Amino acid sequence: MNATAPTPGSTQSRSDGLTLPPPVSGERHDIDSFGGRLTYWSSSPAETSTRTPLLLIHSINAAGSAYEVRPIYEHYALSRPVYAIEMPGFGHSSRAKRQYSIRMMTDAVHAVVAEIRKLHGEVPIDALALSLSSEFLARAADETPHAFRSLALVAPTGFDKKNQRWTKGSRAIPWLHAVFENPLIGENAFKLLTRKPVINWFLKKAFGSPKIDQGMLDYDYLTTHQPGAQHAPYYFVCGYLFSQDILRIYQDLKLPVWFSHGVRGDFVDYTLKTTVEGKPNWTVTVFQTGAMPHFEVPGEFIRTYDEFLGRVVANPAA
Repeated sequence: MNATAPTPGSTQSRSDGLTLPPPVSGERHDIDSFGGRLTYWSSSPAETSTRTPLLLIHSINAAGSAYEVRPIYEHYALSRPVYAIEMPGFGHSSRAKRQYSIRMMTDAVHAVVAEIRKLHGEVPIDALALSLSSEFLARAADETPHAFRSLALVAPTGFDKKNQRWTKGSRAIPWLHAVFENPLIGENAFKLLTRKPVINWFLKKAFGSPKIDQGMLDYDYLTTHQPGAQHAPYYFVCGYLFSQDILRIYQDLKLPVWFSHGVRGDFVDYTLKTTVEGKPNWTVTVFQTGAMPHFEVPGEFIRTYDEFLGRVVANPAA
């Protein structure tokens, strides 16, 4: 599926004229949070206001933005209240030079969930996250399980064979981060990493195929050329945002969880998914795709997710 990038507007821009248009349709909202200004997008037709809200969370990488959940957002925006957050340091949210941490990212999820529940009578919501953001969503659900009806984790991190630690904290490499934040190195290195041919190369590794989404390539280039775009990605690259105790968090979840992943590309090591496979509240689906099945096989992805949600509705006690 090739999703067309939104028409560029005046939402956010640099002095060089590169504007960052809305990543999805609907209304933009800005709220204050521990991580600074936090942006989320909503599409909630009046006739669907009584349906369970759905929160979508993009992945964390050099070019993360709500565009990564665009096919899911646009589909469900027609039938239910749907929200898409842009995490601290990404998209239209604040990209200030500060320390980006697991706690900050988890609290960003808490903040938007609280806003959504205020609008919908404090009902538990459904939430879906991509890749590393699955860890933040899982931690938020572990801390406030009453706020969630179900979780969907797409290509979640933390199940690779190297991740067998159970202690708190991150896998940070402080000396490497100090190198990247050196003014003579950091900005120039990021400019090299975010040239369009390089972004194209990374997307091919994620999709596991040369058939990438062109709209995502175009949007990734725009979002990585905004002021301060390098700060959060450098904390990501240096390991500050990866939890050492995430397997325990995953196993402690009691609510229904849908875990889906692809089989192509660089993100296919799910050796430790055996730690949750077979648990009655976990459903595991494997797509014959790369790390973005909702772009490659949107129909199959939506149908399978709807089947999972149907079981959640039919058996709420579970």
